Amino acid sequence: MNVKGAAEYLGLSPHTLYVWRHRRQGPPSFRMGPRGRVMYRRSALDAWVREQERSDSRSNSELSPLSTPPQQRPDRDHRSV
Repeated sequence: MNVKGAAEYLGLSPHTLYVWRHRRQGPPSFRMGPRGRVMYRRSALDAWVREQERSDSRSNSELSPLSTPPQQRPDRDHRSV
């Protein structure tokens, strides 16, 4: 699909996809045809979304800082020298 279709599919603006592509971020894309139109495969968009879900601590409990026990500070001797 083209940039506009991919943006609609992801719920983003086409400008966001252009910026991400320029920064080499976002879902994988490729150029197609004599005019070099930027295109996206739906399967690549779906895989990219799944990857985002796995790397986000809000949707992946294994990454959540709330799922690990709090660390204790080492005891220090607070007496004056």
